[in-house]
Amino acid sequence: MGERFVVVGAGTMGLGIAYVAAGAGYGVDLVEVDVARAESAAVTLDGLWDKAVRRGKLTPGEAAESRTRVVVRTDLAAVADGPDVVVEAVPERADLKRTVLAAAEALRPALLASNTSSIPIAELATGLARPERFVGLHFFNPVWAMALIEVVVGPATTEETTGAAVALAGRLGKDPIVVRDLPGFATSRLGVTLGLEAIRMVADGVASPADIDKAMVLGYRHPVGPLELTDLVGLDVRLDIARTLQRAYGDRFAPPPLLESMVEQGRLGKKSGRGFYHWEGGVRR
Repeated sequence: MGERFVVVGAGTMGLGIAYVAAGAGYGVDLVEVDVARAESAAVTLDGLWDKAVRRGKLTPGEAAESRTRVVVRTDLAAVADGPDVVVEAVPERADLKRTVLAAAEALRPALLASNTSSIPIAELATGLARPERFVGLHFFNPVWAMALIEVVVGPATTEETTGAAVALAGRLGKDPIVVRDLPGFATSRLGVTLGLEAIRMVADGVASPADIDKAMVLGYRHPVGPLELTDLVGLDVRLDIARTLQRAYGDRFAPPPLLESMVEQGRLGKKSGRGFYHWEGGVRR
């Protein structure tokens, strides 16, 4: 049996991680307990491979080979023991992540990781039998295009585990940074600060979302503006992260009322079709 990579959660990030792992030669189990989402995941992955072929990023043969490497499952218990890597990529809620990680650890992976973008690794490691094999692997969206990955070292994480995580990042075509285990790590503290302030500017009527984003793209050379990025990440995800950082650092990370109300209305960004922008067929309108 070849090298095996398990991804738990078939949301935006989980799909991207499964895609790059398959491209790196791993046999991938993508686990999603929601049956409808699991079915949608398979369709989305097919679309990603087709798009890569059209753009000349992959040959038809390479895309077909990657397709054969991914199996979508609806039950973690159906995954064979002893995978090389398990990455948890479920929503940004500590209780849910701990439950998933405990079940994933029972598979006895060589490396266990969380794709958390803000929750301390020490908090997620509570209850794990082998926390020394646990590390944060914070990927960025879209996973197949973004080179950066944060390797988050928890207090129990060994140097061997850190080294294995850095080596994995390289195999997946990523350029890692290694950060200490503090809430928000490096990138979320910086990125969320910018995103929350942009939302406050919309609420204050400073400018339209498009013009605020344009200012950051043209004035600061950001590849995408903070409001469009919020739509891509998901407003609900941004809200969860902001609340985590607020608990850690105080009200400088308090979520703006506009963000809370948009989430309550189901305006979650690209995945719901509407956030700060309208989205049709995955394209901003």
